[in-house]
Amino acid sequence: MTRTNTTLLSDEVLKVDEKAEVGKIGQCVRMALSRQLHRRGVVVAISGGIDSSVSAAACVEALGPGKVLGLLLPEQDSSPGSLAKGKRLAEHLGIEYLVEDITSVLEAIGCYQWRDEAIRALFPDYRPGWRSKIVIAGGMEGRANYQRLVVQSPDGEMHSRRMELQTFLQIVAATNFKQRIRKTKEYFHADRLNYAVIGTPNRLEYDQGFFVKNGDGAADIKPIAHLYKSQVYALARFLELPEDICSTQPSTDTYSLPQGQDEFYFSLPYQQMDLALWAYNHEFPASALAAAIDVTEVQANYIYKDIEAKRASTAYLHWRPILVEPVEGPAVDISAARKGRGKVPQG
Repeated sequence: MTRTNTTLLSDEVLKVDEKAEVGKIGQCVRMALSRQLHRRGVVVAISGGIDSSVSAAACVEALGPGKVLGLLLPEQDSSPGSLAKGKRLAEHLGIEYLVEDITSVLEAIGCYQWRDEAIRALFPDYRPGWRSKIVIAGGMEGRANYQRLVVQSPDGEMHSRRMELQTFLQIVAATNFKQRIRKTKEYFHADRLNYAVIGTPNRLEYDQGFFVKNGDGAADIKPIAHLYKSQVYALARFLELPEDICSTQPSTDTYSLPQGQDEFYFSLPYQQMDLALWAYNHEFPASALAAAIDVTEVQANYIYKDIEAKRASTAYLHWRPILVEPVEGPAVDISAARKGRGKVPQG
């Protein structure tokens, strides 16, 4: 049943008991390592962003700094500030960390070559020294989302054009190498240490499919996937993380031009997107959302439709591989595994 009470919809609905949440995350991580995964510690890829920072800090609270390894995995398009913040976080938490630049791996696998080839289909002059990013448009106007390619020449001049689907797909496929190579690195270090890999999506990203399959979507434990982004920020302050991390703005840190998550995927700043997803999940009418985030009711309806569309189009990211028929034997009852009576299979 759709709710009709609009007075309840405000940022207050996203308030959490930070101490209780940190305790709940800690208990989950410890139980998963000891009873399900049978691992000694965890690996966390640290980007300098809020999600990986809170995930790492919560794991330190749960396990102690000696059982958490931080990985900093920059490449040529990464913001220098991300690496600096990642190092500062690791030192703040007192954890061991490694810095491994993945630029040469990405060059060897063709990441930049495939990306630049697609970009030159729209901007033939695009060469080293140019920068680029993708921005989203259309959803707030009630149209299907479409993407524009933005490039900047070495002299600072900006250009923007709408992309054909094939161009968009090739650029995204190429840049997805970045998340997949990083995850390969994470699992290498996890395997050599008998550690588990921590995934760092918040609820917005997990629900709306803002991750790469077999890239940043791959993990053994996802400790903050139940938390809205606003709640992750609240945990960062509770955990007393460095101020520049607590106040950092969400960024993809994937393209060479600075790019916020809202302009690439969500269309709204995270505070409004959090409230929109919460309202949708709790069946508040579009009129209540419109009043809460200062948009028209028509726009609020578009936001709800966009939430539904993203869930539908990215559902496959959550699926296990499809089998021709059920295969008996390897599967283990997960509820039994959680009680320590079995081991959840890997893969």
